[in-house]
Amino acid sequence: MIIKLGIKVEKKFMQEAINQAKLAQAKGDYAVGAVLVQEDRIIAVSGNRSKRDESPLAHAEVLVINQACKKLNRRHLPDCILYVTHEPCPMCASLAVWAKVGGIVYGAKQTDMKEYQLANGNKNYLWRTIEIPCKEIINKSTENIDLVEEFMREKCLDLFHNL
Repeated sequence: MIIKLGIKVEKKFMQEAINQAKLAQAKGDYAVGAVLVQEDRIIAVSGNRSKRDESPLAHAEVLVINQACKKLNRRHLPDCILYVTHEPCPMCASLAVWAKVGGIVYGAKQTDMKEYQLANGNKNYLWRTIEIPCKEIINKSTENIDLVEEFMREKCLDLFHNL
C-alpha cells in the first residue's frame, strides 16, 4: 500500500485492472482494464468492450462508472477511486469529473499509447488518442479529483505487447 495525495493506493486493485485488461484482450478487444474501489472493496470491474460491443462508449472506465452508479444508486462517486491500466482519454476523464470520483490511479501514459500506435497500429488495433491529458481535463474542471499517474506503469506497458 502506498499513500499519495491522500489516496491509499494498492497494488491489488491495479492488478485486478490488469487482469480485466487481459480478459478483454483474450476476447478480441483492446487490453484496457478498470476497477472502481470504495473503501477497500471493489465495486465494479471491466475490460474494454468497444470492439465487442461495436460502441465507442464501451471504454472500461465508462463501464465501471456506470456499473457503480447503478449498484450504489447514485450518480456521484466521491468516495470511490478509479484504477485504470491506461491514462483515461478525454471522454473518460470527463466522465470521472461528471461522476465526481474521488481519485484516479492509472498506469500507462497517453504518450505510451501514441508511441505504441505509431510503431504497431494496424487496422484491427488503431489505439487512437486525443492528445489532451487526463490531468489537463481535471485541472480545468470544478472537481478536486486526486490523480496518481504512472502507478505500476511497467506492468501496464506489458499489456501493449500481448496483442
